[in-house]
Amino acid sequence: MAEILKAISHPVRLEVLELLEEKQPQSVGEILEQIDVEPSLLSHHLTKMKDKGVLDSFRDGRNIYYQLAFEEVTKIFDCMENCDFL
Repeated sequence: MAEILKAISHPVRLEVLELLEEKQPQSVGEILEQIDVEPSLLSHHLTKMKDKGVLDSFRDGRNIYYQLAFEEVTKIFDCMENCDFL
């Protein structure tokens, strides 16, 4: 659990997870259109989350698509939204 929390503990990573919660899979290009970051920074964050088992990816032609490795990771958002002390 600690490794997953560490893997998502960055504003860009949280934003990516929220986007993928709404629609998945999404290509790197689709994600870039919705998040204001440099491509290299997004790539870094996607790789970190994939390496920690938060995201899965697959290639289709020249595009790489990302999706949640497990849907339960987004339940963390529900917990944070319902916390009285945050």
